Amino acid sequence: MTAPLPTVSREEPLQRADLERLIANGPQYLLDCDLDDADLSGLDLSHWRFERCSLRRADLSGARLEATAWISCRAAFAQFTRADLAEARFEASDLNNVSLRGAKLTAASFERCKLTGADLSDAKAFDLRLDEVLLINAKLPNFSFRKQTLRKIDFGQADLRKSDFRAAVFEACSLRDAGVAGCRFDGADLRGCDLGGIALVDARQFRGATISREQAGQLLGELGLRVL
Repeated sequence: MTAPLPTVSREEPLQRADLERLIANGPQYLLDCDLDDADLSGLDLSHWRFERCSLRRADLSGARLEATAWISCRAAFAQFTRADLAEARFEASDLNNVSLRGAKLTAASFERCKLTGADLSDAKAFDLRLDEVLLINAKLPNFSFRKQTLRKIDFGQADLRKSDFRAAVFEACSLRDAGVAGCRFDGADLRGCDLGGIALVDARQFRGATISREQAGQLLGELGLRVL
């Protein structure tokens, strides 16, 4: 049985020097801690647990964050650029407008999280798991969701150019007004997805996918055609 992590909880903001001292004692459990605007770039925080912590505008660029847990955290505008988040777990967290550019997200998971405006360009996202996530206006070009079941994912207005959705199953999802140029949807089941706002040139990307009669009428309606 894994021993519980030492718990750190305090009202005063934590700074880089505080975490550097804690690192010497191994992984920590930070509870209700204030890390807003903290410079944590390049630190090795692997296996740490963050719960109800605030990391607004914190800089974690290049940090080692493998197998970390982030539960009910607030990290709007935080920088995770090129950070190693392999096997990291995010739950019920506000990650709006975070930068995950070039981050390693292998086997990472996001559940019930807000990632509106997030930038995941060039992220290494093999086996990335998403469940009930807001990705409105996010940047996810060249991502692979092949053969995944996507549940309650809102990709509204997201940049999904050249992403791979082959054989993916969409459940209560949205692609409304998303940029899907160059995407592949062969064998995808889109019947549980909002396709509103898709232009004719983008509708061609759905060749080989399964849609409902209602969705077909919606797509034609976007062109000003009436289905009787």
